Amino acid sequence: MDLVRALPEWFTRPETAEILADTYPPRHRQGVCVWFTGLSGAGKSTTAEVLVVRLLEHGRQVTLLDGDVVRTHLSHGLGFSREDRDANIRRIGFVASEIVRHGGIAVCAAISPYRATRNEVRQMVGVDRFVEVYVDTPLEECERRDAKGMYARARRGEIHGWTGIDDPYEPPEHADLVLDTLRHSAENNAQHILERLIAAGFVLVSAAPAVPAV
Repeated sequence: MDLVRALPEWFTRPETAEILADTYPPRHRQGVCVWFTGLSGAGKSTTAEVLVVRLLEHGRQVTLLDGDVVRTHLSHGLGFSREDRDANIRRIGFVASEIVRHGGIAVCAAISPYRATRNEVRQMVGVDRFVEVYVDTPLEECERRDAKGMYARARRGEIHGWTGIDDPYEPPEHADLVLDTLRHSAENNAQHILERLIAAGFVLVSAAPAVPAV
């Protein structure tokens, strides 16, 4: 983890040291993208929302880019062809890359079914600033959780191009983290991601406040 230390006065003038600090900020002030991928109903958004709260509690600036919300606004008008799905993911990736470039944390939760497009986003954001989180929930469980009945409609042939039914989902081959939502809660999974970010230096852990004597 990066240590925050001021340059000694004999090394350079304070004004120069301040410019250097802004140009080369410590790791916990640098941007990073946490990219959740997985089937619809896997638990991406739920875990992402918990993670956002944890990161805010640790003093980081965070933006949540949820796939469903982005489709309503940024990607309004796009369909569900492979080309439109890729365009949607690239748009999310571009916004995430800008957030990261300005020192923020982008938490993205989108199905992002195609491996090549996720890798393209990784390059766009920066390989060392991209944390791919695979929410590995079985298809049967995702169908069980589906309150809107979209999987059932896809199986009946009422809708087409539904990921996991008649359109493929390509799981990551080398995800940075793999989450199990059957045995672990969203809170536990979010904590696991937070610990990974702390270990990488993107989140600074402050000393716990002293407990007053009774």
